[in-house]
Amino acid sequence: MGTTGQLSAVPEPKYWHLRTVLLRAIDTEFSTGQVLPNERELSARFGVARATLRQALDQLELEGRLVRRRGIGTLIAAPRVGVPVNRQEEGWPGVGRSQAWRTVDCTTAPASAQLAKGLGITEGATVHTVRRVRLVEGRVMASESLHVPAAALPHLPGFRAESDRARSVLRQLERLDVDGESRSVELGVAEADEAVLLERPPGTPVLVMTTQYAAAGRLVALAVATYRADTCKLTFGETGLVEVTPVGATPEVRTAS
Repeated sequence: MGTTGQLSAVPEPKYWHLRTVLLRAIDTEFSTGQVLPNERELSARFGVARATLRQALDQLELEGRLVRRRGIGTLIAAPRVGVPVNRQEEGWPGVGRSQAWRTVDCTTAPASAQLAKGLGITEGATVHTVRRVRLVEGRVMASESLHVPAAALPHLPGFRAESDRARSVLRQLERLDVDGESRSVELGVAEADEAVLLERPPGTPVLVMTTQYAAAGRLVALAVATYRADTCKLTFGETGLVEVTPVGATPEVRTAS
């Protein structure tokens, strides 16, 4: 028997089937913000154990279809918020995005092997990393680590406080003329550090957008942004520079339009 036959023979978990049934009910019987019946009522309606029901509800909460409020119950979540991520709308990752992004901290350290590969620099070279969170309608939608090789900012002034260092890095970066960028998006889960910034439990589904920026023929920044997959959808527009790349391949830096 082939692989397809083997997969089709695997029985669907009860909670997953219930998730599908609940989705159908959510789309046809309920509206945004409406409170679902309690677990006892739902268990009786669908003829399932409460443990199975909780698994299905947990899954739908992870997917952003439901939200739980202490003292209120389980509510139908609002539709995902469209978040523009193309440079035409956001601006270059410096002071031009200060209203959308809030700086968390800034560190300067030697580049790891993985980071060095992403930036096209030597392992151990000095890199400035600015961590930020993106706010949409007052809610945290994303966290970002913006990595900039020290060699790309040779005239960076001295600084006394961490906040001054972050501000200096972003301002110097703003002055560079970007002539190319490469962007990729993949599904992931929030690790411990990102989960704290996103105000979500570790393991929450996220969309990880990695962007390489080039100026004067060399990479000058690498931004790794982690967006909450449960509450937002990414909108790229006509200049989003999105392309499909096979897993394992490395996208080339494209010339910005």
